[in-house]
Amino acid sequence: MALEEKRVWIMLVVTVCAYAVYLIVVLGRASSGTLVEVPYVAPLLWTIGAAIVASIVLHIAAALISPKDAGRKDQRDREIGRFGEHVGQSFVVIGGVAALVMAMAELDHFWIANTVYLAFVLSSLLGSIAKIAAYRWGFQTW
Repeated sequence: MALEEKRVWIMLVVTVCAYAVYLIVVLGRASSGTLVEVPYVAPLLWTIGAAIVASIVLHIAAALISPKDAGRKDQRDREIGRFGEHVGQSFVVIGGVAALVMAMAELDHFWIANTVYLAFVLSSLLGSIAKIAAYRWGFQTW
């Protein structure tokens, strides 16, 4: 497996784990009241920060395990990376528009923040899945 594909797998796993931890913490705190009253800002920031740190550490570990592949990116890796990013961006746009509509409707900050966070998570997941599919089964360049 190429180092770039390992990095995609790392991103996928870190994204799923971080968002799962966030949901567990926030939903666990909601047992005593309504979901909107749950303090969500600290768990959101901590899980995002932890995901960034975990991703960096795991990327470094993957590069150390495969030193001959570190820093190597061929044309195929660049095209797959671009392809995955373009596919994943759709959820960033959808989440941005949804958050804008929610803000205009004056919904609670909880829902707006969680919509944006979910959009970023879905963007990362969709982009990672598209990249993995391209590495495993190839893709049509246009």
